Amino acid sequence: MIPENFLWGGATAANQYEGAYDEDGKGLSIADVERGSIHGVKRIIDDSIQENVFYPSHEATDFYHHYKEDIALFAQMGFKCYRMSIAWSRIFPNGDDEEPNEAGLQFYDDVFDELHKYHIEPVVTLHHYEMPLNLVHKYGAWRNRKLVDLAVRYAKVVFERYKHKVKYWMTFNEGNSLLISPRPWHQAGIIYQDDENEADVKLQASHNQLVASALTVIEGHKINPDFKIGCMLLYPLTYAYTCKPYDQVLTRNKMLRTYYWGDVQVRGYYTNTCRSFQKSIHGHFTMEDGDEEILRKGTVDFIGFSYYFSQVESDEPLMELVGNVAKGGRNPHLEITQWGWQIDPIGLRVSLNNLYDRYQKPLFIVENGMGAIDVLEEDGTVHDDYRIEYLRKHLKAMKDAIEIDEVDLMGYTMWGCTDLVSAGTGEIRKRYGFIYVDKDDEGNGTRKRIKKDSFYWYKKLIETSGELLEKENA
Repeated sequence: MIPENFLWGGATAANQYEGAYDEDGKGLSIADVERGSIHGVKRIIDDSIQENVFYPSHEATDFYHHYKEDIALFAQMGFKCYRMSIAWSRIFPNGDDEEPNEAGLQFYDDVFDELHKYHIEPVVTLHHYEMPLNLVHKYGAWRNRKLVDLAVRYAKVVFERYKHKVKYWMTFNEGNSLLISPRPWHQAGIIYQDDENEADVKLQASHNQLVASALTVIEGHKINPDFKIGCMLLYPLTYAYTCKPYDQVLTRNKMLRTYYWGDVQVRGYYTNTCRSFQKSIHGHFTMEDGDEEILRKGTVDFIGFSYYFSQVESDEPLMELVGNVAKGGRNPHLEITQWGWQIDPIGLRVSLNNLYDRYQKPLFIVENGMGAIDVLEEDGTVHDDYRIEYLRKHLKAMKDAIEIDEVDLMGYTMWGCTDLVSAGTGEIRKRYGFIYVDKDDEGNGTRKRIKKDSFYWYKKLIETSGELLEKENA
């Protein structure tokens, strides 16, 4: 049986959902200078806001002005939790301000109060691809050790403010994406300079963030010992393409990038596999006195992770498949989404077992879902049977991992529980949610919220504590 206290819910991020990018004292974040793609064209990053240019995050789907309506819809589905992020630039507009922005703090007070009105537990990410832009211009982003102090100060302010309203926290969203993705801007605000060794920059930025994460855990537990503070990993599962022994070696090497952050955040030190990865990319970084002790003391309480797809690895030529921020080979046994992401429900069960076997810490699936083009019918309905089928298969695999494999899993939050801006492409037409938002990629629409068929399915799933899956798979 799925545990009675299982945290069913949904997930979003401030920069993709909140909007109100310049309201009530908020400063610019790195997401606010990213232009949207035109259906697959590479996104453009500016160093400031340009005139007569459309930036998707500026309004997104406007949770800032619709939070009461949206949270009421989450409650109708029966959410036990809601994963969200706090925008650092709404609390400290420039990142290094002398005092926090009270209007920003009050907004999240209001959101948390609204969630608690419906007995929905907030699950809060502190850094979700939205650091203050000023920290890029002034300090060079996470290359600079100064950001450790600034990030920890920000964390302490929100921990103190919300210590009686939020129990579950995560530090960096998909922290290991800095080592996996070719786009370090999203995670660390970095655009490489011509004279830089990219491997050195990645490892140094990662180290600075890992120290900041550990200090955040330490300070959070001082403020409220009941806090549960986790990490959040990107988990693109990789299979060996063939049974050739060398394909197994290549697959292991591919996964070193995935486990690097987890090893440090869970075990508290750079393991042999971390050191092996550092050597493989010929990278170096500087540790300061006391860092080893900080990492040892600041280990996380649980492991949040995102799972969207799997990939294959081989020394044979493969058809490349691009999904999320990772690149790998295509598996001929799997279907793909409209955006080229492989659909692998069994891979979720494999991933749960891999992570639990490795770390023996409670797990939390905090992102999973599929982007698709949803059609709003003339009668005001949205029929997304493909999303229901995707969820049915993935959640059955999750249930098997809990009941058969005895994996300790805290909860499940589907990504983009209401439509938002895609982090990968800047599109709204790439929809994830149970709730359709009437807005298109050019910003047109009423912003009306409309329940999709999947809304009613997920509601029934939560009502039955997942037993609906047994009836539908019988």
